Amino acid sequence: MKDFVRIFTRFLPKYKGCVVANVICYILTTIFSLFSFGTIIPILQILFGMETASHEYMTWTFADSFKYIVDALKNNLFFYIEDYIRTYGGANTMLILGVFMIFMTFLKTGTAYLAGYFMIPIRFGVLRDIRMDLYNKILSLPMGFYSEERKGDIMARMTNDVTEVGTSIMTSLEAIFKNPIMIIIYFSVMIAISWELTLFILVMLPIVGVIIGRVGKSLKTRSMLGQTQQGSLLSIIEETLGGLRIIKAFNAEKKASSRFEQLNTTVMNTFNKIERRYILAHPVSEFLGTAIIVIVLWYGGTLILSENANTISAPAFIYYLVIFYSLINPCKELSKAVYTIQRGLASLARVDVILGAENVIKEKENPTQIEAFKDEISFNNVSFKYQSDWVLKDISLKIKKGQMVALVGQSGSGKSTMVDLIPRFYDVQKGSVTIDGIDVRDVRTYDLRALMGNVNQEAILFNDTFYNNITFGVENPTMEEVIAAAKIANAHDFIMASESGYETNIGDRGSKLSGGQRQRVSIARAILKNPPILILDEATSALDTESEKLVQEAIDNLMKNRTSIVVAHRLSTIKNADLICVMNEGRIVELGKHEELILKDGYYKRLCDMQSF
Repeated sequence: MKDFVRIFTRFLPKYKGCVVANVICYILTTIFSLFSFGTIIPILQILFGMETASHEYMTWTFADSFKYIVDALKNNLFFYIEDYIRTYGGANTMLILGVFMIFMTFLKTGTAYLAGYFMIPIRFGVLRDIRMDLYNKILSLPMGFYSEERKGDIMARMTNDVTEVGTSIMTSLEAIFKNPIMIIIYFSVMIAISWELTLFILVMLPIVGVIIGRVGKSLKTRSMLGQTQQGSLLSIIEETLGGLRIIKAFNAEKKASSRFEQLNTTVMNTFNKIERRYILAHPVSEFLGTAIIVIVLWYGGTLILSENANTISAPAFIYYLVIFYSLINPCKELSKAVYTIQRGLASLARVDVILGAENVIKEKENPTQIEAFKDEISFNNVSFKYQSDWVLKDISLKIKKGQMVALVGQSGSGKSTMVDLIPRFYDVQKGSVTIDGIDVRDVRTYDLRALMGNVNQEAILFNDTFYNNITFGVENPTMEEVIAAAKIANAHDFIMASESGYETNIGDRGSKLSGGQRQRVSIARAILKNPPILILDEATSALDTESEKLVQEAIDNLMKNRTSIVVAHRLSTIKNADLICVMNEGRIVELGKHEELILKDGYYKRLCDMQSF
């Protein structure tokens, strides 16, 4: 029950107007259905020759007791029907009663439609909100969160789990709203007709509730397992698509297929068990409902045939059975909704892992304003680790405005980690990184990153046009500015040679372009942003010689009049750097210009000797 309440309080306040309208419509639907059903009693009386007058008119006032008023209204209704039968005959009375039943049914179905009408924006609006919250959370979480999670599993939560929440929880909201209202009103009328019979029914309901609860609880547990396995399945698919070239090159198709088949079969077996348990809901509820009806028929018959026949009359008992039978369907729908929601709650729990994830990159309540880069970037006794081992150890470095500073060293020495600390992709555990003397943790991340541009080893492009990729993150650029940036990046010519120029779609991750072209587009994007600080993370290491020359020329154009931090693999590209920082096992082991470091005949000299210029 607390899970249901949590869903309502979490998702529905935004749609309270539609919720209220939906509830009102369902109340009216149930009341109109009672009036429609109630017409059965006088019709039965006419059909079975019970039109003989047996009721006297009863006077009442609002000062009388509620029970007396109800008895008086019921008595007077039958008094008028009997009087109408005497005056106009049974056939005409049945016609009037039939028209009344049709009218009540029209009102009942009309309000039922309106209830569904108001439910639709709730259902799809909540789904939109969940997707939006999840996407925004993914954008806001730090890079460290994704190093611990599998990309395919995150995609599964964004797709499969959100869809399951939609089909399981949101589609069940109508049943959750409608059925309790109908059950409460129907039970109230049943108590008014015969409290003894209704009490007898209430004794049996806890048994049904226990059976349904046990099945629903196990369903939630299996659903959680199933969604987790689906996430693993999607991860394997994503890894296969990304590594297809390696799979084929190493003749590993059979191994990959075997791995996928094993998990795929496990997923099938899990969902077989889930669905078998789920489809058990309808047969169980129908069997229990039929059993209860038989028991009620027996007990009601004993009341009618007993010496105390005034307990309930035969027509009233038939009306009671009609209401009770109408009560069974909402009870069945409610029990089925409980099963369905248990499945959705399992998916919602997986979605909440992301929504509830803590963002370790904290924004300061009153951040220091920083609008421009004026003096220097400083690493002050910085130490950093991702998990247990220190990746950076007591790093101190000053980067003056306008300098080109290169970070070189073996793979895993901490070069890329250093540059990731400047825009606060991660926060240091010891020491500080400052810009113009201001700790980057004291600055709003948006303002901090607005000062920087990034060009990475792998050009990160989107399945969009040249224009939209170059202008990504830049507000309202002119076409002239975009073309100028592309020309500086040596990208304008091949863009114009494409099918639709700047409006040409470049494919998934720029798949329609060569490596050099992708890199030049990403450089054009950085040029258009025009940042005072530029971070280049091995921007030419994955290119062939010809492409490297063109890209390096674009990078040289990009670095003019900017402060540049370059992570370099090919040392030939950083010989003209103002400062070369040589790293080894998380420490700075040498500092200086190219010629100075060569003369030292140390670690940098050995790196140079391993590469040809």
